[in-house]
This record gives sequence, C-alpha cells and structure tokens, in this order.
Amino acid sequence: MSHLIQDTLTMTRRNLAHVRQIPEKLLDVTIQPIMFVVLFAYVFGGVIAVPGSNYREYLIAGVIVQSLGFGIMGPATSVATDLGEGVIDRFRSLPMSRSAYLLGNLIAELLSMSLAILVLSLAGLIVGWRIHSSALEAAGGYALLLLFAFSMLWIGTYLGLMVRSPDAAQGVVFIVIFPLTFLATTFVPITGYTGVLRTIAAWNPISALSGAVRELFGNPTATPLDAPWPLTHSIATSVAWCALIIAIALPLALHKYSTKVRE
Repeated sequence: MSHLIQDTLTMTRRNLAHVRQIPEKLLDVTIQPIMFVVLFAYVFGGVIAVPGSNYREYLIAGVIVQSLGFGIMGPATSVATDLGEGVIDRFRSLPMSRSAYLLGNLIAELLSMSLAILVLSLAGLIVGWRIHSSALEAAGGYALLLLFAFSMLWIGTYLGLMVRSPDAAQGVVFIVIFPLTFLATTFVPITGYTGVLRTIAAWNPISALSGAVRELFGNPTATPLDAPWPLTHSIATSVAWCALIIAIALPLALHKYSTKVRE
C-alpha cells in the first residue's frame, strides 16, 4: 500500500508538472467557463425569464455542471496521448504499481475540476450570484459537484482507453456532451421547452444535477409542480445517476486498462 501511495503521488506530480509547463491546458476550466458566465449573464440574461427570481442566480449552477461535464475531455485526451506515444508501455517496464498511473491521472484531473468549481464560484459572486442556504447545505452542493466530477473522470478515462487518438477523444466528447448539456435546464428553465424537447430535458441527468445544486445552494430551480419525478426529487436522482455511472464506468476502465498493459 505504501508503494501504491508513493507511486500515485509521483504520477499526480507528473500530470501537474505538465500543467505548469503548458498553462494553456487550464483554459477549458478557467477562461472558457467564465466566458459562458459573461455571455449568458449579460447577453442572454435579459431575455431568459426565471419565474420569481434573478437569472444570474439560476445560471451559475448550470455553468458549473456543464464545465464538469466537459471535464471528460481532460482524462480522455491525456490517456489517449500516453497510449499513442507509448508512455504507458514505458511505465509498465518500471518497478511501479500498475494502478498508480490511473490513480495519479484521476487525482490531477480532479484537482483541475476543483479549480474550475472555485473559479466559477468566484465569477458568480462577481456577477451577483449568492448562496442562500445553510453552510451544511452549501457543503452538500459542492460535495455533489465533486461526486459528479469523479464520475465524469471515469467515463473520460474509459473513453481515452478506447479511442485511437486524442483528436478522436475530443470529437466524441464534443458530439456527446455538447447537446447533453444544452438540451437540459443548465441555462433555460424547463418551462422554456415544449413538446418532445421538454420531455428530453426533464429526464436528462444534467437537468436533475443542475436542479439539485440549485436547491442545495438555495437558488431558484424554476421547477413546476407537475414536473417529472427526476426534477422534483433532483438530489436523490443526481446521487443515483452518479453512483450508476461510477458502478459502470469504473470497472470498465479498470478492465480496459489491465487489458492494455498486458498487450
């Protein structure tokens, strides 16, 4: 166990060293989310109505959830790059724990996502967002965000082990995550949708998670009384979705990784 911990910390430092050498890697968790905050708060905020509240109070939870959803791209591209360049093969030849690579990569990416949450929270405070719940409920909101980030990292890791190149990983993430995060209540209340789009948005896991974070932060959820069960019980639904994703993606990633290192 002591060797595993030491090797994991070494792999974590390796990934963080890459960020220090190439700071542009943090653009997707710093500048890009802030652009979404400014864009929606000042450009679209005047035309998107949130019943009984301020749109900026509604917005921040959605932007954070969207940013964490796109966090899949970090582990997917880094793992795909290491596979393509033979780095993992090199690690396999060293006297180190085989699990340390995945764990170190996971910790480094989780720290990156934590930075995104911090940056977006500060940006939200600047544009007028506030937490109106108790300290315990607010802590629960951030804990739920970290749980979601953790589940997304395992999906990203599995994707990185499956694709043939980093470019392919980026393409898959964009095609899947972009519509998933926009066809939800991340930026527009459920009442803004009609017909089939409303049904899809109501049952979208991203909608439940956004609503759960808003509820825990004491922000407006704009959820009508006749909304489907996932929206009216968003906290329980979000925890269940995260647990299901981890239960599926984690063993798949570990199995695929063990297969790769044996090839």
